[in-house]
Amino acid sequence: MTTTLGTEPETAPDQPVHVDFRTDPSRYRHWRIDVRGPVATLTMDVDEQGGLLPGYELKLNSYDLGVDIELHDAVQRLRFEHPEVRAVVVTSAKEKVFCAGANIRMLAASPHHWKVNFCKFTNETRNGIEDATDRSGQTYIAAVNGAASGGGYELALACEHIMLVDDRSSTVSLPELPLLGVLPGTGGLTRVTDKRHVRRDIADYFATKSEGIGGKKAVTWRLVDETVPRTAWDDTVARRAAEAAAPPEGAGTTAAQDGAGPAEPAGIELTPLAKSRTDTEISYRHVFARLDRDARAVEITVEGPAAEAPSGMDEVHREGAGFWTLAMTRELDDLILDLRTNEPELGTWLLRTTGDPQRVLDHDRLLLDHRGDWLAREILLFLKRTLKRLDVTSRSLIALVEPRSCFAGSLLELALAADRGYQLLGVFEDEDPDAPPATVTAGPANFGALPTANGLSRLATRHHHDPELLAAVEAVAGKPLGAVEAERLGLVTFAPDDIDWEEEVRIAVEERASFSPDALTGLEANYRFPGPETLETKIFGRLSAWQNWIFTRPSASGPDGALRSYGTGRRADFDRKRV
Repeated sequence: MTTTLGTEPETAPDQPVHVDFRTDPSRYRHWRIDVRGPVATLTMDVDEQGGLLPGYELKLNSYDLGVDIELHDAVQRLRFEHPEVRAVVVTSAKEKVFCAGANIRMLAASPHHWKVNFCKFTNETRNGIEDATDRSGQTYIAAVNGAASGGGYELALACEHIMLVDDRSSTVSLPELPLLGVLPGTGGLTRVTDKRHVRRDIADYFATKSEGIGGKKAVTWRLVDETVPRTAWDDTVARRAAEAAAPPEGAGTTAAQDGAGPAEPAGIELTPLAKSRTDTEISYRHVFARLDRDARAVEITVEGPAAEAPSGMDEVHREGAGFWTLAMTRELDDLILDLRTNEPELGTWLLRTTGDPQRVLDHDRLLLDHRGDWLAREILLFLKRTLKRLDVTSRSLIALVEPRSCFAGSLLELALAADRGYQLLGVFEDEDPDAPPATVTAGPANFGALPTANGLSRLATRHHHDPELLAAVEAVAGKPLGAVEAERLGLVTFAPDDIDWEEEVRIAVEERASFSPDALTGLEANYRFPGPETLETKIFGRLSAWQNWIFTRPSASGPDGALRSYGTGRRADFDRKRV
């Protein structure tokens, strides 16, 4: 059964339910978008009866996965449909409440994998807000007009500027530890210390006080940027938004300010995503997945461009959401979310491509050559975020490079994201003897345009301790590489021939399915991000690992744990052993 934001499933939270991540503003139940020139307002007004699953009410602007699906969609649409927007105000429609964070009843009733995936998607959405501020010129301002606790404060932390109403009652807090026996799982601790530079001892005190901090102390401790009396609230929020939306000093007036026309090209519509789903297949226009439940695996195939690259960005603007790179990325992003949430037992993903490698490189080149164009920029940023989503997915990734593959440029990133890669030496003599041998091709997109969470390219990450090998790959950029050369340059792991191919792939898949999924998740998360540590690697490595572990412990999730005891009047029964 498919669950959309407008329907309630008949199953309980601990039973299988298919979540559909596709939505649009006409179907929102929890958010409103208001765009007025260069300023947009995202207003959180959660429908208490609008939970994605039955069994809980979303009181006090608390949220579940359905609320965050809408927020993710809104952030995406502002970037693609409203490039004229320069400031985004995030606020609440509730009286004296900004957001109470993740719904506790939902968390308490949810199975472990649901809680973890929920936190991961929420983190990715928060990262998308920061990416929009840093890369798209859409500065997010949190207008915290009431209490912001837990994930509600974490939403504010994702914004560039935090305003807190000064009414002697509104506070910001991270009460997960004292109230629920868990951690602020959507980046709160990391953003407090690494982004807002709150001192360690103050962060420790703050995270252990459920009542939170408000007023001047919240500003002094850098938990917020300013407090504003309620009487001056509306005017001050409007002024801050106008300041953030103003052109940079020295930029001069825009055409719109001179009355000569729009300052930015018109946005493009993110049209509904066509998708077909059965128990064994998920298909889009450019992306296809076959679900093999016996092997506990998914075979994912991404098709390269069917036509030559457009002659210029004017044509890309006319194609809009139909432009291959954008269309393929939207489909791949939706597939990753679908499989991650709905198919937790399919633990191995086999990544294939098919098509003309040169067409992929030409589409890459068009976007890279026109990065000054807002749409080219946004498509590349979206592709970057989708590949990052693949990086942090707790599935074993195996790339299969075969004849007629198009692992080139941006699609080579799929193979570089994989935990292991196999490239056929030669061709399949019995199946397609006339096919050209399997090749991979590095292109400009592989050398920094699509960084991973550690800030490096996937190639630089792969060859982090071997700069000479990285330089050797750069030297052959644009050249199709056969299996022997690709293996020598570290672009694939193994290069079996036609005789051994099927057996080696089969053994790899069966071996993966025989291992402990928990151990594999820990293994993969530890070696996927060598090199420098960043806010993102801390969130998806350190924080996610600890949160994952804490969620399984009886102190949090046991029958007498804090999550289940909250609101009942009973004290949680903690396992007192420090581990």
